[in-house]
Amino acid sequence: METDTTFHPSILPLKSQTMKRLTSIFFVALLGGTVALIVNHFLIRNENQTLINASIPVNYQTKFANFNGMTPENSSADFVKASEISLPAVVHVKTESAPPQNQFYYYDPFHGFGWNAPQQQHQKPQMGSGSGVIISGDGYIVTNNHVIKDADKVEVTLYDKNTYTAKVIGKDPSTDIALLKIDAQNLPYLIYGNSDNVKVGEWVLAVGNPFNLTSTVTAGIVSAKARNINMLEGDPDRNNFPVESYIQTDAAVNPGNSGGALVNTQGQLIGINSAIASNTGSYAGYSFAVPVNLAKKVVNDLLEFGKVQRAFLGVSIRNIDSKLIEEKKLSTTKGVYITGVSQGGGANEAGIQEGDQVLKVGDVMVENASELQEQISHFRPGDTVSITISREGAEKIIPVTLKSKSGDRMLAKKETSEVLSLLGANFESLSESDMKRLGINGGVKITSLEAGKLRSAGIKEGFIITGIDKKKINLLDDVKSALENKEGGVLIEGIYTNGMKAYYAFGL
Repeated sequence: METDTTFHPSILPLKSQTMKRLTSIFFVALLGGTVALIVNHFLIRNENQTLINASIPVNYQTKFANFNGMTPENSSADFVKASEISLPAVVHVKTESAPPQNQFYYYDPFHGFGWNAPQQQHQKPQMGSGSGVIISGDGYIVTNNHVIKDADKVEVTLYDKNTYTAKVIGKDPSTDIALLKIDAQNLPYLIYGNSDNVKVGEWVLAVGNPFNLTSTVTAGIVSAKARNINMLEGDPDRNNFPVESYIQTDAAVNPGNSGGALVNTQGQLIGINSAIASNTGSYAGYSFAVPVNLAKKVVNDLLEFGKVQRAFLGVSIRNIDSKLIEEKKLSTTKGVYITGVSQGGGANEAGIQEGDQVLKVGDVMVENASELQEQISHFRPGDTVSITISREGAEKIIPVTLKSKSGDRMLAKKETSEVLSLLGANFESLSESDMKRLGINGGVKITSLEAGKLRSAGIKEGFIITGIDKKKINLLDDVKSALENKEGGVLIEGIYTNGMKAYYAFGL
């Protein structure tokens, strides 16, 4: 309790005989109060100092040892440097998509052929926005697939406010990564870091354009690694097998940040911001980024082959928990448990067995299924990788030659045909199981669509082309030969994986 030394005018009108005595008492009280305040001040100071010491580690400097050498004195400067490096290399991506037409030519057994042509509605183009990261001086930009998915026009605005129309080089729904290209030179770009070396607790910056607020930087730490949040939807019919092994951070990320950069304090790219955990649609504490090592491999595949060369180990896996340890009497709790091995797969041919525990892929430790999937995704079919396993308590290193989902070790060829580029689609040969299930004996499946003739005609991903202008289509070469020198109208017939037959027409 503090002594009140405020001068109160209400005590002034006192009789003169008692003033001396009152004055003496006042000064004694004042002196005593002053001494009490001084003693109390030092007692409180000592008490607070004890509380502060109790809440901070004794070795104050080592608290920051794992944050790239950051200390309270230089942390701000490190953030400034990383921001200065990354801001000019992060772009604003705007997309425009035409309203879906859903118009196709059909066959009705009662009325014959006709057009499904709903009444035209005067709808405005659908607009979207996100972020992207420049990864080369000649204009290659990486972003999220969901940012540019179904876009008819992609526009990129640089840090210096210059705007370009971007071409979609390729996209990969399995990792939510897409690659763009603009016609520009001598651009600032980010250097790849190594996401395998990222540590939990490390400082990071998220750079992007949330809510169309261009060039925004937020800071946080890595909260976790190899997170699977079940955001990406799988679709085996379209060869889409999701790979989720996100870097989780508490750097604030909001709608519009998608496709932007996650950088370390050296300004190196370590991830592509992709998602947030939220019940409201806005940031609520955690954000997720695709590790740059995975994004880099996807980008390289898209550049070299036009599609992702995805390798598979050929096993079924599950995480190890206390129930599995007790059930299987496991001698080690580390790694990922193999519940099954695919016949003819790479693991099967190399001698890996059900019940083995995968401990490492190459030199990288794997602690859960997401980490194992991420590490395998760094490789292509035909690559040989060392897999360290534990079997009945003994460790073994087994070289495994990886294969594609169809069991092939060969890489898919890049198609450069001008007419295929005009169609705006990626194709794959039809599997024997699909042909048997649908009752057809040939065809070419559309695995993904970009802006082009096919999407404009209303064709959807997963459509199987069985004929063009009444000519039978069995292989991709048949598509090229049917359209190579074609002019005028084109009639495409085929079937969807649910068995619905459809016919589409467009002009070349």
